[in-house]
Amino acid sequence: MIIIKNFVFLLVMFVISNVYAAPHGDALYATHCSSCHGADGKGGVGIPIALPSFLDSVSNEYLVTTIRLGRPGRIMPAFDVLSDAQVTAIVRYVRSWSDKPAPAESRIIIKGNPEHGRNLYARHCSHCHGEEGSGGKGTGVTFSRKRDLPIIAPALKNTGFLKAASDEMIRDTITFGREGTPMTSMLVSGLSAEDIDDVVSYIRSLEVPAAELQQSLKEKKEEPFSLIVDSPYDLEETLENLKQAITDQNFTLIRTDYIEHGLIAKGKENKKQVVLHFCNFDFLFKALAIDPRIGMFLPCRVTVIERDGKVQLSTINPKRLSQLFNNHELDASCSEMYEIYNALLEDSTL
Repeated sequence: MIIIKNFVFLLVMFVISNVYAAPHGDALYATHCSSCHGADGKGGVGIPIALPSFLDSVSNEYLVTTIRLGRPGRIMPAFDVLSDAQVTAIVRYVRSWSDKPAPAESRIIIKGNPEHGRNLYARHCSHCHGEEGSGGKGTGVTFSRKRDLPIIAPALKNTGFLKAASDEMIRDTITFGREGTPMTSMLVSGLSAEDIDDVVSYIRSLEVPAAELQQSLKEKKEEPFSLIVDSPYDLEETLENLKQAITDQNFTLIRTDYIEHGLIAKGKENKKQVVLHFCNFDFLFKALAIDPRIGMFLPCRVTVIERDGKVQLSTINPKRLSQLFNNHELDASCSEMYEIYNALLEDSTL
């Protein structure tokens, strides 16, 4: 009897421990998803995922693959650090916003005419989804500016999307549209079922072969976090050179400050650790219109530190941030800023 009681006790404790150890989808969603898709799934930077027209049309496999792969080159990163149990918990939580069961994953292969589909896509889809499926521009965030659409149309020529979406899902979305978004029914708009199959075939033809994708990932250079150069001049002369370089690059010097300003008592800051804040406001506003997250490192800053008689300049590497932002449209701005920073550092230390 004692053995049986002990066994029952251990069994109960095992069940309880597993229940409490199970990942909480709501907490995981709040941590990893809500900042873009909204606390209630109604969207923001990311698309609204609580819409019945969305949840009722996507399988759990689609959601899992989307979380795992993200949308390379767009804003959504790949959440490859989450465990399978955590991803499943997020999907279960997202699915709880619908009272309908998840659609089954489809394996149907749609065979249409991709060349005809290309022409139809250019006429009916490219205005929102971009040329060759490149996606709508911007992030969808209202940042004191107008935007063309209440949400930004997804990129269809995207590895993450095409790996996650079945042919049937793409066809149904085109056929019926997505209520609550600008995506209308193309069947109602005048396309035939055959036309829609052709568009699906064209979209599927945009998928990058796995071997080509792996090669591009291998060739991707990982940028350092910071740009750092040594100065042959003393601190004061280096600062004067940097101020002149900032002006020469059509930037406005906002202020010169000590790094420790506000962190310790005024007057006790280390006078050999200085940071210059500067900005080109035209560049700033254009970059913010693309992606407000660029405000994380704008206005610009360069740090100048003298240590053991040696002077060093450093600043953040915009190309590294560009990789973290995962937004191809922002890459050009980050590359431009990278060249400007290098010019400033070079001109200050020649």
